[in-house]
Amino acid sequence: MTSHTKSLIYPALGAGLIATLSQIIIPIGPVPFTLQTLAVGLIASLYPPKKAMASILLYLLLGAIGLPVFAGFLGGMASLFGPTAGFLWGFVLYAGVTASLTSSHSTLWQVFLANLLGDSLCFGLGSLVFALVTRSSIESTLALTILPFLIPDLVKLLLVTVSHRPISRLL
Repeated sequence: MTSHTKSLIYPALGAGLIATLSQIIIPIGPVPFTLQTLAVGLIASLYPPKKAMASILLYLLLGAIGLPVFAGFLGGMASLFGPTAGFLWGFVLYAGVTASLTSSHSTLWQVFLANLLGDSLCFGLGSLVFALVTRSSIESTLALTILPFLIPDLVKLLLVTVSHRPISRLL
């Protein structure tokens, strides 16, 4: 497979992975628990920065044109500007930062810490946009957008970390 072909296929596979894992949902409030960040973490850890960010941007584009790729089979521009839009846009930050800090030779700690940083940036932007759009207090925003996700996201980060090396070998 040529380098040009891979540059087209990898972002499509990444966007497809995010769209698929976005549909695994546990509704726990205005921000549902999904496996989106697991997909973003895998893509960000396995792909170079441009391919990782292209995957996220393709996913957002597919949703923007109305395809039901966002959590709950939602799509459309409204999702990109609503209360949870900051999390979607935060995926771009997550992918860019984490992909820049990892490679196929990264240690477990490097992969974990890079994902922790990327996930934190995503949560920060997501919570900020949520607070601004809903006009929620800091306490309410933290209770709705961060606290319920701390343990599940740490588990997802650990899954990304331990699967990084085996999947890197396959790619």
